[in-house]
Amino acid sequence: MTYEMIKRNFDRGLWNAKMVAVAVAKGVITEKQYKEITGETYK
Repeated sequence: MTYEMIKRNFDRGLWNAKMVAVAVAKGVITEKQYKEITGETYK
């Protein structure tokens, strides 16, 4: 899984913010990338 794939899935509505947060927790993307994708600050 890459940043681009996660962003595309989020933009298509296939992923929600909680799923993106799991990618941050697993080290796949950064907190900054989380904010770029979701528009929210990572919690």
